[in-house]
Amino acid sequence: MYRYLYKMRKPQGIHDLQRGLGLSSTSVATYHVKKLLEQGLIKEQDGGYVVDRVLFENMIRISSAVIPFETTYTIFFVSTVLILITVYLPQRITSVYLFAVFVNIAALAFFLFETLKAYKSRL
Repeated sequence: MYRYLYKMRKPQGIHDLQRGLGLSSTSVATYHVKKLLEQGLIKEQDGGYVVDRVLFENMIRISSAVIPFETTYTIFFVSTVLILITVYLPQRITSVYLFAVFVNIAALAFFLFETLKAYKSRL
């Protein structure tokens, strides 16, 4: 129901939700609307219901899991740091190499923080 309201982008009444989702009765639609209202995910507006808090922006769906988009950057920078300290470890460590490692670790820390923040906001 949340996804349906998100896609519609305009207020939907109980009967619209029942028909749009193919629900058996208006009481089923009302039950789900009440649950979404209690969680603060939707709100009543102009005689219908609309999404109040967007959950799926910047999210990636993999099978049944929904993960924050920042997770992909975190994985990328974990990979680059690992490659830098294993595969591309020079015989003699230079300032350029240290700078590259530092920049990648800083980016990893930033995206790890953003990923954790996105996970917490979903709860």
